[in-house]
Amino acid sequence: MPSFRLEKVSHQIKDEISLILLHKMQDHRFGLLTVTNVKVSPDLKQAKIYLSVYDKELREDALETVNELKGLIRTELAHKMSLRFVPELVFFIDDTLDYVEKMENLFKKIHENDNEKHEE
Repeated sequence: MPSFRLEKVSHQIKDEISLILLHKMQDHRFGLLTVTNVKVSPDLKQAKIYLSVYDKELREDALETVNELKGLIRTELAHKMSLRFVPELVFFIDDTLDYVEKMENLFKKIHENDNEKHEE
């Protein structure tokens, strides 16, 4: 069970990185780039940051750009947080919405089949 401190640090990192991306990463190609989740390791040495990019075709480019700016993001984070060590940042694309969309499409298909059977 995660400690209160881990949750607090994760939440603060999420908020700060969201602001850093909004203000420092002025790349409008990626449209809506959102930090969806942050998971900090128990020793606070690593933070996994999950990003959502609305346009699926731009996800890899966005991830590559964020990784190129990782040093800048970590430096900015260090100035905004009162931690002895700023965790190493590891970025991932959050594809949870893809899964939800896939499940919704499956349910729609099932219901379409149900409707067809009832009409017969």
